[in-house]
Amino acid sequence: MKFAVVPRSAPALKPLALACALSVLAADAFAQVAAQAAQDTLPSIVVTGARFPAQAATAPIGATVITAEDIRRSGATDVNAAIRKVGGVYGRQSLDASPDFALDLRGFGSNSAQNVVILVDGVRLNENELTNAVLSSIPVDTVERIEIQRGGSSVLYGEGATGGVINIITRGAGKQGTHGSLFAEAGRFDAHDLRASLTHGAGPLSFDVAVAKRGTDNYRDNSEFRQKTASGGVQYSYGAGRAGLRFERSEQDARFPGSLTEAQFLDNPRDSFTRDDFGTLDTDRIGAFVEHRVGAVELAAELSHREREVEANYFYMSGGAKVASRSRYDASQTQFSPRVRHIATFGDKRNELVAGIDLMRWERQVKSDFSRGDAEQDSKAFYLRNEVLWNAPHNARLAIGGRHERFTKDYSDPLAFPPVVNEHRRQSINAWSLEGSVDVAPQVILFAKAGRSYRIANVDENSLRSGLDVLAPQTSRDLELGVTAGGADRQLSARLFRHRLTNEIFYDPTIGWGANTNLDPTRRQGFEVEGRHAVTQDLRLSAQWQRVDAEFTGGPNAGREMVLVPKNVVTVRAAWTPSGTLSGHSADIGAQWVGSQRYGSDFTNSCGARIPSYTTIDARYAYRVGAWEAAVSGLNLADRQYYSNAFDCRSGIYPSDGRQLKLSLRYDF
Repeated sequence: MKFAVVPRSAPALKPLALACALSVLAADAFAQVAAQAAQDTLPSIVVTGARFPAQAATAPIGATVITAEDIRRSGATDVNAAIRKVGGVYGRQSLDASPDFALDLRGFGSNSAQNVVILVDGVRLNENELTNAVLSSIPVDTVERIEIQRGGSSVLYGEGATGGVINIITRGAGKQGTHGSLFAEAGRFDAHDLRASLTHGAGPLSFDVAVAKRGTDNYRDNSEFRQKTASGGVQYSYGAGRAGLRFERSEQDARFPGSLTEAQFLDNPRDSFTRDDFGTLDTDRIGAFVEHRVGAVELAAELSHREREVEANYFYMSGGAKVASRSRYDASQTQFSPRVRHIATFGDKRNELVAGIDLMRWERQVKSDFSRGDAEQDSKAFYLRNEVLWNAPHNARLAIGGRHERFTKDYSDPLAFPPVVNEHRRQSINAWSLEGSVDVAPQVILFAKAGRSYRIANVDENSLRSGLDVLAPQTSRDLELGVTAGGADRQLSARLFRHRLTNEIFYDPTIGWGANTNLDPTRRQGFEVEGRHAVTQDLRLSAQWQRVDAEFTGGPNAGREMVLVPKNVVTVRAAWTPSGTLSGHSADIGAQWVGSQRYGSDFTNSCGARIPSYTTIDARYAYRVGAWEAAVSGLNLADRQYYSNAFDCRSGIYPSDGRQLKLSLRYDF
């Protein structure tokens, strides 16, 4: 008889208890729709629709928006944490002690970062390698909002958008005059965070600067993390448009605590057996944008360049002596994305036509003890999307779009076995989408999406592949049906989704010593529910629930579960911002329950254990007097000992952080 070992922990909240909040939100939203139809209206916040600014009426269907106030109230100290805590997106513990968790939309496991496109002001942060987007380098005080679009979005955003798109929008033109803030925070594990930001607006010209220095020893041994960031931007607005320039610099040092076996985790989850391993990451980004209107035509473009310098140092014993393995690489990426939008009105109909081009060049030069793998990739894409909006008798939208993208890949590595010399490959792929919505009743919107999305294997996947040729493109047939009910104060959104994948790109540990390959057919399907409810003027509730079934649908593993995919992720938050005599006080508390999942190597579903489910709780209380705000916050308040990353059966475990308490002080001027 086999037993699954459950880590020591505080009592976990039951899944039903967390899910009940969604049921309450659902019942209340539908019950209040008719009564509130006249009072409630959709938020007027401007979001990014079809890669152009759009009002709520033409916002991306099913998008989630996190505002700067949401981020500040939650106490999130970086963009990644805000997406997880406020947006309810599941994040998997990073391997390098950094706060850049792998964000997973719709259950793509260890390759989740390669199936979500992450943008900053429309510029891709994704790299052509097996790394997570470094969101910690974005100063959180510069963020105006974060938009989360779930589901296949390759028509507008290209390869890797099957799970969805996360777009971080930084502040636009500053207010007139000079404004800024100073922030200091300290906490357990020698955590410290110092930030300063300044904005200035004078007529059509505005600029902003922000600097930050943060660090922590983290929960585990040999997991220290230090980071310094600086960013700035200048913008000029004129009658027919605006233009601007922005730069960012980040320097990051991290220790690598390595993995544990299950026995080691149960004995001491803070332990490390790689006490000498460390690395550095330096990133520079610069970008320019322009937007200009000529009558009914809008023109826009971004030009950006990013450079990364990465070093990693690993140590191991050989013949009784400690041996070092070092690697370094320099990578750069340049992107140019011009596009045009034409809007025409015909009676009660509005037509929006968008066309654009995405040009990207990525290069990497490697210097390591085991590789000299230099690589280049060029991509050229053209996309077209047309949307029609009918205002009567029911607001209805219908959009159709297509994209064609070509990739050219060059790779050489004389240290590979066998050596690779001037490998040159070309690939091309198409995507399409059809989506629509209709107001079936006051404040009740039905919507549907269908389409094809895709992903191309990156340089790391192709350098350790199962065959002689480069991996085939991964394609997905996407389908989504949903409903949104309610207004700004009471709203519920529910979506059913399905992704049927062909040639999914994944690391298969059962091939020899392990290799990247194109899997037999796989599928992701399930549902997502999001709700928010203003119980009173002072108390607001929000909740998200994602359930996904990820499994093989063909080949010898047909019917078996995909690895590192929790079936359920439920997030609930409550925000209290009183007025009157209690004005100045505020509190925010959240809980997230993550269901159990298969270990990373368990393709045959034969391991006698699963990664256990867990619940984490975080909270923040703040008090403001004039321009000053003092706050106390806590993460993993129940001090749960858990892990979300484990790559072998009962081993390869990367423990997550224990309880952490922090104190902060902020001054706004």
